[in-house]
Amino acid sequence: MRTKHLPLRLQSAQVLIRFGFRLAIMIGFAAFASIGFGKSLVALLWMSALLCALVGAVKGETPLAANLNHWDEMTAYAALCALATGIVQHL
Repeated sequence: MRTKHLPLRLQSAQVLIRFGFRLAIMIGFAAFASIGFGKSLVALLWMSALLCALVGAVKGETPLAANLNHWDEMTAYAALCALATGIVQHL
């Protein structure tokens, strides 16, 4: 019996879909947080950036690879975290 071998690297489209789902879940959790939407979204984005960096390092993914990976996802979370921090501080 042959078993299917899962790919070691995901396609860029799969990484973008994963990023979108995770972001939607974070927005949902931030909407019901007791400390406020902005502050909780910043905390969740910061934690996601750290988690993606950890997973990227453990899996041995290379930054700036041809396909999107956890390092690119970490960069997007960090950028969104910086943007959200700036918006929260000015409100």
